[in-house]
Amino acid sequence: MTVVPESAEPDTGRAAQPRQLIVSVYGFYHRSGGGWLSVAALIGLLAAVGVDEPAVRSSISRLKRRGILEAVRHEATAGYELSEAALDILREGDDRIFRRDRATLADGWLLAVFSVPEAERHKRHVLRTQLARLGFGTAASGVWIAPAHLHRVTAETLTRLGLAGYADLFRAEHLAFGDPAGKVREWWDLDQLDELYTAFLDEHAPVLERWRRRRATPGDEAFADYIRVLTGWRRMPYLDPGLPAELLPAGWSGIRAAGVFFTLHERLEAPARAYLLESLSG
Repeated sequence: MTVVPESAEPDTGRAAQPRQLIVSVYGFYHRSGGGWLSVAALIGLLAAVGVDEPAVRSSISRLKRRGILEAVRHEATAGYELSEAALDILREGDDRIFRRDRATLADGWLLAVFSVPEAERHKRHVLRTQLARLGFGTAASGVWIAPAHLHRVTAETLTRLGLAGYADLFRAEHLAFGDPAGKVREWWDLDQLDELYTAFLDEHAPVLERWRRRRATPGDEAFADYIRVLTGWRRMPYLDPGLPAELLPAGWSGIRAAGVFFTLHERLEAPARAYLLESLSG
């Protein structure tokens, strides 16, 4: 069964779906040293985020069909854990989600040049889809571009999917002809990214302001807000690969959105983890 990563879904600008929140809970639990969750425990944790039991059960079924969750029984208790393929995607995603530094012009660029025979054109579609998911922009037909720091994850992803034989990766720099900032606007849809970042700010900036006014940090509220902001943010680095700030519009919404995410991350992660582990131990 092929794993379909939730982070690649196109509904970034809408409220998070229950299945996306579930993936965030599993990812957070895995980072906290856990793995398997009973159905009852998952229902309890998602209740704190405002998801009811029927939605949790329906979403679990969808995630199982998509190869993200695997059913595992512990003694007589039904539960689920992330599949090995989903764990690979989680580890890859963490490098992007929690990366604070943006690329710089001095870093250079990564070019992916590919050619797929017409008889295997279905693999051409898969290759394009994966490059887009990794955050590449299209420089020309068969030539995709991304910040150079994505070289390792790109090579690993194409190798894992059996696509390495159709592509070559090059490190490059822009030497002449054309304004790099204008080129970036051609290669990536900055207007769409701005809309998505603005939606993220509209939802989560008020949450940050609310927490700034509070001294206490109740665990259940910290957990709920952390899972929501993590879910909202974890899709963004797949759409914006950390483009150099020098090439982005002044006051770029993505930089402000990153500030909101990492500030909430610093405030809420520890109490959210404590609530998670305490809830499961009881």
